[in-house]
Amino acid sequence: MTSEPMSDPNLRYRRVILKLSGESLADAGQRGISGEELSAIAAQVKQAHESGCQIAVVVGGGNILRGAQFSGSNAVVQEATAHYMGMLATVMNSVAMQDALESIGCPTRVMAALRIDRVCESFIRRRAIRHLEKGRVIVLAAGIGSPFVTTDTAAAQRALELDADIVLKATRVDGVYSDDPEKNPHAVLYESLSYKEVVEKNLRVMDATAIALCREHDKPILVFNFKTDGNIVRAVRGDNVGTRISV
Repeated sequence: MTSEPMSDPNLRYRRVILKLSGESLADAGQRGISGEELSAIAAQVKQAHESGCQIAVVVGGGNILRGAQFSGSNAVVQEATAHYMGMLATVMNSVAMQDALESIGCPTRVMAALRIDRVCESFIRRRAIRHLEKGRVIVLAAGIGSPFVTTDTAAAQRALELDADIVLKATRVDGVYSDDPEKNPHAVLYESLSYKEVVEKNLRVMDATAIALCREHDKPILVFNFKTDGNIVRAVRGDNVGTRISV
């Protein structure tokens, strides 16, 4: 029987949704899954899990397939089909993440919004909560099981369903900037923003539906750089990392 890790007294968040892009599992500018990148993320997730935080991970699939590559008037694959293909890509990433976590002693369950019984469990809200309460990391695959819904929106949706304290949006930059910091050296890093400012400034933090869901239900978002070692555990402790988006 799995027991829940002892809680760090400095822990700010009891339960979180960690949103990872599919590209985070690949080497920069590459496709596929990098064992080195996967292992580095798994080590950070385990560290955060051992602090006592209950963690649900939502992984994208862009490192394997993006629906947009089938868009256009000459596309052979229909857009809805492409979205389902993208969901299957997230399942591949999720089972890889599960093995990486379990190889370092972190109990993990993959739960998918599509029924794939031979590969993983189906997502059932109460069962997911029970896994978290038993001290297991859960990896949530296949978005919400419907096309035309991004994994950003899936992360926001699952945060509401699982009563997470915050959505942690992991990126390769230090937070939300006024402009692309890789192109504009004068771009300003925001320490905090309101949902309204994100929309008005057209800051592409997450898609508009995800922002609207979080805003409507007052669910904060933290955008931070997961490439800095230890930042995931710093985020769950509430340390001053990244950009916090709230009311």
